[in-house]
Amino acid sequence: MKIVKSPRTFVAENLVIDSWESIQNYFEELSNRILNSKEEYVKWLHDKSELEAVLEEDAAWRYIKMTIDTRDVNLSNAYTFFVTKIQPELAPFEDKLNKKLVDSPYFESLNKEEPYRIYFRSVKTALELFREENIPLEAELNEKSQLFGSISAAQSIEHDGNILTMQKASALLKETNEELRRTIFEKMAIRRRKDIHSLDQLFTELIDKRHQIARNAGFDNFRDYKFLALGRFDYTKEDCFNFHKAIKSQIVPLVKEIQLEKLIKLGKAKFKPWDSEVDPEGKQPLKPFETGEQLLKGTTAMFDKIDSYFGDCLRTMDEMGYLDLDSKEGKSPGGYNYPLYEIGVPFIFMNSVGAQRDLVTMVHEGGHAVHSFLSRDLELTGFKNVPSEVAELASMSMEMLTMELWNEFYLDSDNFKRAKREQLESILKILPWIAQIDEFQHWVYSNPAHTVLERHTKWLEISKEYSTGLTDWTGFEDMQATAWQKQLHLFEVPFYYIEYGIAQLGALGVWKNSQENFPKAIEDYKNALRLGYTATIPEIYKVAGISFDFTESYLKELAGFVQSELRKI
Repeated sequence: MKIVKSPRTFVAENLVIDSWESIQNYFEELSNRILNSKEEYVKWLHDKSELEAVLEEDAAWRYIKMTIDTRDVNLSNAYTFFVTKIQPELAPFEDKLNKKLVDSPYFESLNKEEPYRIYFRSVKTALELFREENIPLEAELNEKSQLFGSISAAQSIEHDGNILTMQKASALLKETNEELRRTIFEKMAIRRRKDIHSLDQLFTELIDKRHQIARNAGFDNFRDYKFLALGRFDYTKEDCFNFHKAIKSQIVPLVKEIQLEKLIKLGKAKFKPWDSEVDPEGKQPLKPFETGEQLLKGTTAMFDKIDSYFGDCLRTMDEMGYLDLDSKEGKSPGGYNYPLYEIGVPFIFMNSVGAQRDLVTMVHEGGHAVHSFLSRDLELTGFKNVPSEVAELASMSMEMLTMELWNEFYLDSDNFKRAKREQLESILKILPWIAQIDEFQHWVYSNPAHTVLERHTKWLEISKEYSTGLTDWTGFEDMQATAWQKQLHLFEVPFYYIEYGIAQLGALGVWKNSQENFPKAIEDYKNALRLGYTATIPEIYKVAGISFDFTESYLKELAGFVQSELRKI
């Protein structure tokens, strides 16, 4: 696939963003430009969009490079410079441009046209939320929230003379040797204990700042403010509460059934914390590949079998050097696909150690990447900035669509079946965790003055409602009370998590459709992703051939489907 970056028509091609002054003139020109016709208004929108794409891509590369090597002070400083020196200056101009956009006499006529309606809705919301006094607070939050990555990236353990990242150490919790698993878990717990206080303190500071921002904008709490800021136009907090309830009633009992079967096979009355990932039949952990290169080769082959366009996307990224897949010291934890709106080719970052979960992460991020490619030609940057409920539908559907092709990595049929079973069981297991994290956030931000002890106590209280009660945490009660500290989203992107649950239900729907009519399901999937954010979430889901529904009755239907598929394996 040949990628050609569209030539800039407004921003200089050789622009170097080394100060606010280097870009200030572009904002002033947009602010002062006289618009005498609808055509001039549309051209102004395109110029504004181009500037946004340039700035977002510049910030993206700073973040990508920083997370690849958190030990490089220069990379960290480059990112910090952008969020503390550039972004605060952008905010008042962005508000001014949003006002100009909405106040234009040509606004209403364009607002009636489908591609613009959704984008303009978000602009109006941004205007409602903007407060001058929140600019320095937002800058401080952007900088402070990144401390989680630095703290987590510095966590490692020593084992057999080797330094292991937490990702590599976690892979050993699948080993059949219980003494090894217990040793690794204890070492990880000892290391994590060193950061419990600092992470609690960091989270408290983030909560305080976020609450202040919400109050400044006229909201009682950050939860209500963030719902609007996230553009949750298509569902409410009450829908989230219904989701929590449905997970407890429809999914937790299924997880308990699965875990009881494993306990019987393990010959135990209860799990210990280091037993949750081990194969109950004593089989060695699945290891589908050795290197990131092998992971990419196999994933590309699978994508080709689904749709050659999908494979082309990964090949293009590889040719352009837009992949960093292997885990290494100093690298931030986790994985992501970062959209780059100007070039239209995203970047995939992950911490692969050869485990089955890395294969799942790769196809997940690959789904995001395909989404970026399919929506890259949309007219405005704002059309490409999709809500998470849609973004995660793209990635989670790809997990399911590739599942029948995992024999690309597993020549042994038993391991192939194991991988599929693990995937379906993991979906059932992750849904309660997603709901638990979301319910926890609702409490945290509705009660911003809570103490650290109250926070830990509430987490344990919520945990009981989502857990099966089959794990003995004796000696590791503090690890149970602070398990939430491992969740990056709480620190860096608050309230962004239930989207995974909503999208997971959608992905199961896409997968179900693919078993009935594979070509049609793939075409529907592609058509939905091509929309970017030019339609509402329910409308996009409808194009994908699925329901935007997370009620108890719908969860019951999908849970039954997953159960039936598990019985077939």
